Amino acid sequence: MAELIMIVDDEPGVRALVNDTLRIAGFETVEATDGMSALTLLRTHKPALLVIDINMPLMDGFELVERLRSTGDLTPVLMLTAREDKADITRGLKIGADDYVVKPFGIEELILRIKAILRRSTKNVDVPTLLTCGPISIDDDQHLVTFNGDEVDLSPTEYRLLQILIEKKGRVLSKNLLLDEVWGITFESESTVVDTYISYLRKKLHRDGFEGIKTIRGVGFQIQEPK
Repeated sequence: MAELIMIVDDEPGVRALVNDTLRIAGFETVEATDGMSALTLLRTHKPALLVIDINMPLMDGFELVERLRSTGDLTPVLMLTAREDKADITRGLKIGADDYVVKPFGIEELILRIKAILRRSTKNVDVPTLLTCGPISIDDDQHLVTFNGDEVDLSPTEYRLLQILIEKKGRVLSKNLLLDEVWGITFESESTVVDTYISYLRKKLHRDGFEGIKTIRGVGFQIQEPK
């Protein structure tokens, strides 16, 4: 059965482009013209992912994502931004979006990013079901992360990034490798999304003396067992 994607954008031309692109790629779609309409549709539809424009009347994309996350709705979100404003991008990721695409975007990039989000939001049968690093444990059967036994709430992207780091703990992982493994970006990119998500993981997991997520300047990142 084809996965359902909800497109939330007030511009008819953008909605039509995204809708046609997704249907050609094999997805089902449903459209909303603004955030309020999207919330109404979500009462009867359960999409696998939402494509949400930032600039909309009545309720913008930021407020829509904030409302969803505040109710515990963790449906993956790809945000569309009309300009590569780092403040917009950082705010979107911080409130719980999984990735972003800058308008005007290429349809191939859009599909790649959507498939990457869906891939990292789905359980990976090739990953060991139990992973540990010091006080951190990942139980992939339950999609559960704990720190000294206490549950840690992570977004799908944070979870996948932590999973990759612990799978390969002790190894220095380049930014390009992480972009490929977590975001599905297989080309050279100046994106700061890896740095942003590393900072999110540190805020949630660097406590009680644990500071295991390291930056290796000019090379990448690694997670280390406590000494």
